[in-house]
Amino acid sequence: ANPVLLPHLLYLKKAAKFNEINSTDYTNLVSLLNPASFNHNLWKTETMDELLSKRVQELASNGGEPPERYIYRGSDGIAPSFPLLEVPVVDLSCFASSSPLADQELDKLRLAISSCGCFQAINHGMSNSFLDQVRDVGKTFFALPTEEKQKYSRAVDDTEGYGNDIVLSEHQTLDWTDRLYLTVNPEDQRKLKLWPKNPESFRDVLHEYTVNLKILTILVLKAMAKSLNLEENCFFDQYGEEASMIARYNFYPPCPRPDLILGIKPHADGSAITFLLQDEEVEGLQVLKDDQWFNVPLVPHALLINVGDQVEIMSNGMFKSPMHRVVTNSERERMTLAVFCMPEADIEIGPVEELVTEERPRMYKKIKNFVSLFFQNYQHGKRPIDTVKL
Repeated sequence: ANPVLLPHLLYLKKAAKFNEINSTDYTNLVSLLNPASFNHNLWKTETMDELLSKRVQELASNGGEPPERYIYRGSDGIAPSFPLLEVPVVDLSCFASSSPLADQELDKLRLAISSCGCFQAINHGMSNSFLDQVRDVGKTFFALPTEEKQKYSRAVDDTEGYGNDIVLSEHQTLDWTDRLYLTVNPEDQRKLKLWPKNPESFRDVLHEYTVNLKILTILVLKAMAKSLNLEENCFFDQYGEEASMIARYNFYPPCPRPDLILGIKPHADGSAITFLLQDEEVEGLQVLKDDQWFNVPLVPHALLINVGDQVEIMSNGMFKSPMHRVVTNSERERMTLAVFCMPEADIEIGPVEELVTEERPRMYKKIKNFVSLFFQNYQHGKRPIDTVKL
């Protein structure tokens, strides 16, 4: 179902459930909204509660075989072991001052994001103890009783809040993860009713963390431009002063079938850049490089920063938005925090003109609000960036 139509379809389903419209009117209205692909029987027979799958924590605690809809059926499979990816470590403090090491770090940055699409950022200005706090408030939230967490549940037609996958199709493979998904910037778009009050420090800690990331986003986008000998604001100008920032805590309970189930399906991010605060002990993130999956190592108190589709577009393909996924663990839980930095929806993005040459022709169309393409493509296993390639 088209995500743009989803709220309307859900409204009709709710009305039909409570006999506010009859089944014939329901079917006719649904057909008008989405005549080609809508599954009438699925939506008429499921209740709203059934549409939302159970929390993965609940499935894990109940034991037994996981539901079939979590089984990953991709051709790449899930092997018992994977090689370790050598992810370059970049010192961000060199970009914040006139360090004699700046050129060396810019070269390292350029090589990292033009090959594997990510790097480990150190000396980012946040203390180890503060990053531990950022993790701890997330862990404390997911450890709360179910009824407490459900106070912050997302609406059925929205991504924001506590929950897991939006179910768009009966054939959709679900991710073995529960999430807390929150808009953090612009601040006037925060839905504070979905920001946990327990633990008490949650709101203040997340706010402080994202204030720091806002500064780092500008620093990194300018460093990316300078690494290509471009005017330093050329990427930031397309990003915008009022860009969006979305925080997503990811909780991966132990999974009884790590050989069959993924924490998150393969995808590339629809952001400009993404910051990931990894679990301090348990690996799980994998990046696809040269058609092979690699484990991403843990670097204590580093931030893993990866290029998103929108910077790949701006750089005319010089920088790579990496395909990545999360594998599960049969014994240990894992928690991470991803923060997605998205350009202003009203700003048109496209390849920087200096990067379009005879040797490297323009690879992407110009587009506004690229992120609107993301969810409808992600849940169907498609890359949204492919829709804007020339």
